[in-house]
Amino acid sequence: MTSRRTPLVLVSGLDRDLTAQAATPLLDRPGTVVVHHDVRGLGQGVVVRTARERRGDGVVESTAAIELAHGCLSCTLRLDLLPLLRTLARRDDVDRIVLQLDPALEPEHLCWALEEVVLDEDAEEDAQETAGDWIEVAGVLVAVDAARWFDAATGDETMADHGLAATVDDERTLAQVAVGQVTAADAVLLAGEPDDGWAAVRLTAVLDRLLPGAPRGRLGATHPDELLATLPSTATRGRMPTPHDALLAGQPPLDAVADVQLVHFSATRPFSPERLHEAIDVLMSGVVCSRGRLWLASQPDRAIWLESAGGGLRIGDAGPWLATLGDDAELWSQVDPERSAAAALRWDPLHGDRDVEIVVLTHRQPAELITAALSAALLTDEELAAGEDVWRTLPDPFGQWHEDPCEAAGPADEADLHTSTTDREDRSR
Repeated sequence: MTSRRTPLVLVSGLDRDLTAQAATPLLDRPGTVVVHHDVRGLGQGVVVRTARERRGDGVVESTAAIELAHGCLSCTLRLDLLPLLRTLARRDDVDRIVLQLDPALEPEHLCWALEEVVLDEDAEEDAQETAGDWIEVAGVLVAVDAARWFDAATGDETMADHGLAATVDDERTLAQVAVGQVTAADAVLLAGEPDDGWAAVRLTAVLDRLLPGAPRGRLGATHPDELLATLPSTATRGRMPTPHDALLAGQPPLDAVADVQLVHFSATRPFSPERLHEAIDVLMSGVVCSRGRLWLASQPDRAIWLESAGGGLRIGDAGPWLATLGDDAELWSQVDPERSAAAALRWDPLHGDRDVEIVVLTHRQPAELITAALSAALLTDEELAAGEDVWRTLPDPFGQWHEDPCEAAGPADEADLHTSTTDREDRSR
């Protein structure tokens, strides 16, 4: 195995042309290969792969149509993209790889696959590899259309409505993908201008709160390498967040600007599942996005993850609470030390690390209304005193979790202590 992993730069965006414009300047550096998978034909089992690399004074381009037995994004990753990354990383003349992502390929899902998807499943266990054994993410860039991104990120239209769906059963909303691309990025390249001064201030306020401290530049005026060279030490560089990470990462502004504001809600008692199901409507209008870790009375052993963007919502399992691990040393050894430290600070003698924490980025929904709706969904003192045996009998509309039928389609199973956000049930409302 190589002793030095090859740097990988991810470039994403909702607009294919803008993403290509952002990725192309990176070919200026010799030894760089830019790879793009066009998945518009995925429903027919075909993906078109293009690779560009600089040789001498020119750029050489090669194109291939990849036929897949099962037309899905996971198969595209597992059967072609990930093995290709390993092949390129093994070449002595390749110093850097750039992935120009199709809008349907979300950076978060890809970063998970780099580290988790085994490339040689039939090999001996000690010989199995992932693409992450050969490459390391040097940075994630996103190209943002300054005039259209905010509407995309706060609406309820689907990817299919805009011709961006990967397959006929792709039910993701445009907002979920737009927000996911930005929150996974280390730096932003802005294209064009917002419609007016108010829209410009609002967009800046949103980006300041989604990506505090992340460098920004102008597409066509700022070379992507300038942004990559100035990434702060806090840049995630493809690191997958867990549901138990701090929800207010960095130092985002907490004041309101152009009606854009972060609302931080926390509680040390569980939610009533039925009342929470009704209260979630407050997150579906006038809100850019929300994400949080929930304690449901009906499921006291498992943490529940919630994330929304515009009119799209995902809810699912985030693994066991640490309070359920008992004295099992093997399970405790799998827990991230930072999570253990954070849990110790809030540990309750009766309920352990169970709690509620939600962060909402609102642009029109009043902060007071969000807080009031969520507070009303918590168990009352009387319900709290009834105890867990009664809580478990409460009607629970959140009781069924999604299982993807496609092998290796998403993050590890729900029992994993480090479950990612990309395999959670999609409940677009």
